[in-house]
Amino acid sequence: MSTPVTRRTVLAGGAGAALGLALPGSTALAGGHHESGVSFTLDARTLDGGEQVTSVTLDTSRLGPIDPAALTPGTFSVHAKATSPIPIAPGDLIFSEYDLDRTVTAARLDRHGKIVLELSHAEGQPGGGTLGYILSRGRNVRLDLVYTITQNTPLVRRHGSPVTITRFVQGRLSNPEVDAFTHHVSGSGLKYRLYSPERSPRQGRRPLIVWLHGGGEGASLPDDYYDNETTLRANRGALGFATPEAQRIFSGAYVVAPQSTSYWMEDGPRFAPLIREIVKDLVRRRHVDPDRIYVVGCSNGGYMSLEMTVAYPDLFAASVPICGVVEPLGGDGPPLITDAELTAIATPTWLVTSLDDDTVPPETNTIHAHDLIPGSLMSLYDNVVWDGYQFPGHWSWIYVARNDPSLNGTHIWQWMARRRR
Repeated sequence: MSTPVTRRTVLAGGAGAALGLALPGSTALAGGHHESGVSFTLDARTLDGGEQVTSVTLDTSRLGPIDPAALTPGTFSVHAKATSPIPIAPGDLIFSEYDLDRTVTAARLDRHGKIVLELSHAEGQPGGGTLGYILSRGRNVRLDLVYTITQNTPLVRRHGSPVTITRFVQGRLSNPEVDAFTHHVSGSGLKYRLYSPERSPRQGRRPLIVWLHGGGEGASLPDDYYDNETTLRANRGALGFATPEAQRIFSGAYVVAPQSTSYWMEDGPRFAPLIREIVKDLVRRRHVDPDRIYVVGCSNGGYMSLEMTVAYPDLFAASVPICGVVEPLGGDGPPLITDAELTAIATPTWLVTSLDDDTVPPETNTIHAHDLIPGSLMSLYDNVVWDGYQFPGHWSWIYVARNDPSLNGTHIWQWMARRRR
């Protein structure tokens, strides 16, 4: 039996009393078991294709030492249900809702004596994602997750009788990479997430990397859904620059991920000063080197990275537009970035895209921009494949998040880190 709650439930109070936990030594049930209740967390990782719940951690540390040899994948069963946090209109579609059993691939004890249930997961595998894509909105939303845990066999303890857990209470969604970014709101109301490098008295001012998300990670209007979450959960664009490898290359860098109140292409010239406000504030309040500020963006954000270098030609040391939009999608209307503006860009620019991108055609966007931006570099892939899995051609940001693009032996992160304003 289980008591599921939504993932937004935050557990408060003591682990024993709040959960109605009957600790070892309480009244024994038939068969020498003990009735007990435990909380559990959902452990997530942001894969290249988006965040997935990859394991569940049961807080069984208060039950006493558990015999790890007696734990098997069949000791517990896990059921997952994911639904939209906002109403879906009749006839509309949301991708990635699910209601299914998750396969437990392993059961083990961590160093705190908690049971970790490893769950089957992989790129493209349904049933583990934390985001849903609403078709009419063109937006990702963070799904309401309800996980139901069922114990199938008693837990064998090293001392005392076996334990049967009769009540499970769902806790928070834990993703250490995402959780390392703090929540903020600018003076003008633009939300953003910020990664701060480890402080060292030997180091002076640090670089700042500005990550501008794609169209699916902005706010969803008119639902007033503005979560400041999807920018880090939909892909590894911002997270890549906070990895130990990137932090080593940049000698410790701040990473900021502003979130649009809709989508950047809606009105880039209006959003540009709002992003600039965040950058100015971080330079003022944090230990940011104004000569080492870099802008990187994908799709909608690729357009916005170009727009930022047009609007503020002296702000950035380098720009990396990924599958960025230059011509309006569908070919109707004036260009979002004019030829004259592209020709006038003086910021060192490295463009990235894939030839099989059927969302933002490379020829009229990335390749066209490369032809006009003086001294610009370009990485042009045939398709998007990572670790043997082929992603949609539009997802070329995966390569930048993995520091894959290179020219003449220099990879893109190293190229960025060497640029100074």
